[in-house]
Amino acid sequence: MLENKTAIVYGAGGAIGGAAARTFAREGARVHLVGRTLAKLEAVAKEIEAAGGAADVGTVDALDEAAVREHTEAVAARDGGIDVALNAIGIPHVQGTRYTELSLDDYLLPISGYCRTNFITAQAVARQMTAQGSGVILTISTSGSRLAIPGTLGYSTTCAAIEATTRILAAELGPSGIRVVCLQPDMIPEAGKLGSHSRAVFAPVADSLGLTIDEFFAAPADRSLLGRWPTLADVAEAAAFLASDRAAATTGTVINLTAGAIVN
Repeated sequence: MLENKTAIVYGAGGAIGGAAARTFAREGARVHLVGRTLAKLEAVAKEIEAAGGAADVGTVDALDEAAVREHTEAVAARDGGIDVALNAIGIPHVQGTRYTELSLDDYLLPISGYCRTNFITAQAVARQMTAQGSGVILTISTSGSRLAIPGTLGYSTTCAAIEATTRILAAELGPSGIRVVCLQPDMIPEAGKLGSHSRAVFAPVADSLGLTIDEFFAAPADRSLLGRWPTLADVAEAAAFLASDRAAATTGTVINLTAGAIVN
């Protein structure tokens, strides 16, 4: 689906970013793996190359505007453009603390961090995509934008902001041939088990329920209509499809990958 495409995945050393990068490469894209931890990026690159794909590694902080801009310019110059960009970085933050005990800094941290990185990365790639008249920008939120769960005020607000950003960017960039789509999974226990930052994020939530983090991840997906949690493959496969020309009419929307935890 992505033959001869150039893709950048921010946070490619993480569980979701790595899964998406491997799937993009499998579908024919040349993938630029971006993150702060070289060892994690190189591990994903080796898997991609072992499977016959093409990957490049770039140690870039996706919160650093100048570094992101420099990297995208270099990628576009080398590959002749940028076709796909996915921001899948993870920012450790507080969940499980009730509002009356939540500090202002803990509330604002995920909002500031995630909004900052999505603004920076989308703008950097949009400038390159506008010049070529095409491109796809993928963002990630979660079901937290819609579910009212105590202890998630900062991150739920963040997810709602990312979804609003997606819609406005689609309106801004559509005339330039650029599509913008948000992926919306629910909790992915598989990611936590693989060492995602979500393990530390959910640990206080599990503790408040009297559970270990492993017991928390193993709990039934009671709020899901399908009776299961979404998987990394669910998200990665959806990302590859939406990045492809097969989804050419899809923009300015949130793709529900919650396995029915929320319904539209």
